Amino acid sequence: MERWVYNWNGSEGITGESAPRPCPIELDDETLRDGLQSPSAKNPPLQAKRDFLHLLAALGVHAVDIGQPASGPHVTEDALYLAKEIVRSKLPLEANCAARTVSGDIRPIIDISQKAGLPITVATFIGSSPVRQYAEGWDLDFLLKATRDSVSEVRAAGLPVMFVTEDTTRARPEVLSELYSAAIGCGASRICVADTVGFCTPAGARRLVAFLKDVIAKTGAEAKLDWHGHMDRGLGLATALAAMDAGADRLHGSALGLGERVGNTPLDLIMVNLKLQGLWEGDLSRLPEYVEWVARWAGVPIPIDYPVFGRDAYRTGTGIHAAAILKALRKGDQDLVDIVYSSVPASWFGKHQTIEVGPMSGESNMVYWLKQHGFEPTTNRVAVVRKLAKESDHMLSDDEIGDALARLERP
Repeated sequence: MERWVYNWNGSEGITGESAPRPCPIELDDETLRDGLQSPSAKNPPLQAKRDFLHLLAALGVHAVDIGQPASGPHVTEDALYLAKEIVRSKLPLEANCAARTVSGDIRPIIDISQKAGLPITVATFIGSSPVRQYAEGWDLDFLLKATRDSVSEVRAAGLPVMFVTEDTTRARPEVLSELYSAAIGCGASRICVADTVGFCTPAGARRLVAFLKDVIAKTGAEAKLDWHGHMDRGLGLATALAAMDAGADRLHGSALGLGERVGNTPLDLIMVNLKLQGLWEGDLSRLPEYVEWVARWAGVPIPIDYPVFGRDAYRTGTGIHAAAILKALRKGDQDLVDIVYSSVPASWFGKHQTIEVGPMSGESNMVYWLKQHGFEPTTNRVAVVRKLAKESDHMLSDDEIGDALARLERP
């Protein structure tokens, strides 16, 4: 790719400046918990969830949220099954479960961990922004007590803690400093920023991560920092990558961006971007299977224009674009075909550029279609296909073009 592309992005990632990365970025999949909170999603069968764990392991994802057991008995049963599957199959996945900062949410996770023989990370969460404090009637003293009590309870049971403040990106710095410092002081090994309503911009993500890295440093502990984003402003992917550039250790997301309201940050697109930035060494060939899992089992279809994995991602019916792709094809270089009109190589995902015929097509599209379908591109055939395309309001199907050619050649 470097032969033909000048990279203005350099090695700095999305925001232009990067903190040095002493170790690879980690990923935490939220599909089976936060993702399934989507109002349009259906709950997949347990066997499908089991297969999803194996798919995550094959993709090289580091951690997975297996549920919030306090949500109900069925969630508890599923979380226990999934925890046992991680142990039974020796999957290289760190399991975590969500819990409010109350003992009633924490105890079921401790119980699941003991039954499965798996050290499940407890992700204790509590709202932190002024709007949440006002709506809930909380003050800082209440938040600090809930934080210390919950983290201490988990640590007393010998389990790791990821302490999460909900609505972090709208919270006051002095409140965040006190809450996260208290959590780390009680033994939390990770803190998590939650952009719960997708409020943050990339610049805001950089400032917030830098601030919290300083908070961690002042505690003298070696706690790690996670970023959990949402797509309400359409900025979830950009803010996640900006958080990574600023030094976040782990990014959260879900397959196809499945989640409440308009969804979580799409973990599949995070992986694509990490690969493009040279920060992901794993094989991404099974990523299509990852997003298709959501369509099949959660009942949420892949949008036709979804980046990389949507039906239209590598289709073109535009004459200028098709002409460039055809010229690349004639040069016999698949790498060139992949990138001449795409920033993400289709071959990474077992896909290819597709040239079709429609109202915006030029002669190159028609000649290509004819050759691909075994027709000599004669002047008459090209003319028939052109007339059909220019009079159409859509991309032509193979049958439509085939019927027109059959009528041309009818005796």
